[in-house]
Formats: sequence, structure tokens, C-alpha cells
Amino acid sequence: MFSPANAKVLEDDDMAMAVKAALAAINRVWEEIETELDANFDAETQVALAWFATYGFDTRVSGEVITLANAKNVPLGALFAAGVFKDLHGRACLMPRSELPAGWDPASDNAPTVWECVQHTARVLAAEDGGAEAAASLVARMGPKAREARLLAERLFLISTQKGWASEALVYNQLAQEWAHLEDIAAGIGTPGRTAAEAQLSLL
Repeated sequence: MFSPANAKVLEDDDMAMAVKAALAAINRVWEEIETELDANFDAETQVALAWFATYGFDTRVSGEVITLANAKNVPLGALFAAGVFKDLHGRACLMPRSELPAGWDPASDNAPTVWECVQHTARVLAAEDGGAEAAASLVARMGPKAREARLLAERLFLISTQKGWASEALVYNQLAQEWAHLEDIAAGIGTPGRTAAEAQLSLL
């Protein structure tokens, strides 16, 4: 189990990993996923992207996320507080979309991440009580992060396709294909007195 006093990077079997091996593992991950585009995302999103590219939504020992967080100078607690990762007390995973809080608002979040923007929009778009209007309302409140979220959705689709993760690829493919339409609806929502439904009707 991790504690600040005796932090260690652990192997899959919870054995301590040598520092040299840990650094090599970090470098391999960043070499695989880090591009100029990825480097423009916020640090929390970069950590989540590195995790996803390696483990998807699988649960691993906490040492894995500690290693990635340290590489980007992100406090471990910040990843959990933001709802990007789930703390399983000695183990960790990316927060499943099914467990994301309903009613999340990027405009009122003190520090919304691009990762959150993508996952919440995907969740709302697919929800029975959601759909395009609700998803567009989120996009409308993202501000400049909306463009980054669209790019991340496309990035996640590519990773999922390369890894053979069909269900995740489907989620991000749908999101990427719908994004331009969501932005059009979102632009209409910005008109005073206009609802999401009215904005969508104006596009038909």
C-alpha cells in the first residue's frame, strides 16, 4: 500500500520495482503516447491518457498511477479529487463513466480537466435521460476546452482501435462523429432565451 512516507513503484505482483526499471517504464509509456498534441492537454488529462493507453479502465496497484503522476508533477490526491481516477486503497483505476456524478458542470468546476469533459459528454450522450441536447449543453459550458475535448475523443478512438477495445472505440467514435453537431447546438444555446431543443430545431 502506498503512503507518502515510503512511496514505492510496484510491479504487478506488488513487489518493489527498481528505480531504473521504473524510469524505463515511465519513458516507454510517454514515448508511446506523447505527441505535441498530447502535451497541450492539462497534466491530469495527460496522466489519464497515459494510463488509458496502457491499461484502459483496468484496476492496477497504486504504484502505477503514482509513477505517472510523479512524471507530470501532479499530486496523487488531485487525480482522485478531480474524479479522474478512483482510489481503491492500494489500487487505482480510471473513474468508470457509470460512476461519474450526474449534474457535473464544467463551468462551475474549479478546475475541469479535458478528460472529464470527454467522459461526461460521452456518458450524457448515451444516457437514456440524456442525448444530444444534454450533451450539447455540456459542450456549451466548456469554453475553450471544447476543442481540446474533441481532439481527445479522436485520440482515444485511435488508441482503442489500436488496442482492439471495440466497446471503447465505439464510444469515442460516436462522440467524435457527433461533436460538430453538438457544437452547432451549443452555439445556438448561447443565444439569449433559446433552449437546447430550439437550437437543435434551428439546424434541421
